[in-house]
Amino acid sequence: MSQKSVKGSLELAKSIKLRRNELNLTIEEAASKAGVGTKTWSRYESGESIRKDKCRGICKALNWHSLQGNGEAETSNKLNFNEYRDHEAWSSYLMERFGNFAATSFVIGSDILLDNLQEDMDELSSMPRESHIGQIGASWMESLLPAQFLMRYDYDFLYILRTTVTQFRLQAPKGSPIIAHSVIEELALYLIMEESRFLMESMEFDGEQDDIDDYDSWDEWIFDIFDDMDLITFLYSDIYLTDGHPYHFDCWLERQFY
Repeated sequence: MSQKSVKGSLELAKSIKLRRNELNLTIEEAASKAGVGTKTWSRYESGESIRKDKCRGICKALNWHSLQGNGEAETSNKLNFNEYRDHEAWSSYLMERFGNFAATSFVIGSDILLDNLQEDMDELSSMPRESHIGQIGASWMESLLPAQFLMRYDYDFLYILRTTVTQFRLQAPKGSPIIAHSVIEELALYLIMEESRFLMESMEFDGEQDDIDDYDSWDEWIFDIFDDMDLITFLYSDIYLTDGHPYHFDCWLERQFY
């Protein structure tokens, strides 16, 4: 599956640069907010194409709801399930149990998540041992992971998280049930869904009525798998977790759920 991107143009590049200057941001500051490198941001301001999974970060940095200018999608912006069914991470289990949106979200999100994890791992690999993502100039993962344990997100942790995502992707084409038995597995599935959000919500959909009816709840598949909202309650609701709590970082690798 080819990576969707927004076609670059001088008008879009001008809009990005003008908005950055309006916000009094340096290229380094804007790139950091967007979760990309300074060289990558400079390419955006020179008119090069932008990967669609990076658009969310650019909009976040510039306080935009969507990209300005006349950027046009290089590929169709319509959501076509057939485009994803031949992907190595397509899960017939997710499709049959939760619908096409769930299976498509898994494909898109896991692709993007693996890319972002690798970017942060590449940065950490050149830093002293025990360095964490908060010390990276522009970490994409920092804004996605629970804030309380920021200093625990080192190379080893990202490696474990990447391995967890990879294991789910290996299960997918076999039609095996995708089940979260630990917090790290719940977190991996949640991040996959979240990473797919921008593309899922930015693409137009024109399909069967049953699928159209499911569109408004496309992102609920992970909570159907978890059978609760504990991940959000404990890791993304500004609750301080003490040692021994099931969702404390020290327990993330334990097999707790059945």
